[in-house]
Amino acid sequence: MANPFKTLKDLIHSLEDDFDKSYDKNNSAAGTRVRKGMQELKNHAQSIRLEVQNMKNDAKAGAAAPAAKKAAPAAKKAAPAAAKKAAPAKKK
Repeated sequence: MANPFKTLKDLIHSLEDDFDKSYDKNNSAAGTRVRKGMQELKNHAQSIRLEVQNMKNDAKAGAAAPAAKKAAPAAKKAAPAAAKKAAPAKKK
């Protein structure tokens, strides 16, 4: 896999001419290309963000695995369903 940061830099660099044309020369077609490129940039940034988050979560899960081997405390027994049910309201 390519370096994600390099991919972002390349995408930004590829938009430089269109930014100049859009902002300096009011070229609407260049503005369209800028918007399209910015959407690609947003999507790529989101995928990198999720990848980094998953790496962090995987590292935490790997570190927590030895602790998970300890016996879990006994769960409290649930109260019977009848005890949880509220009495019906009296009709007036």
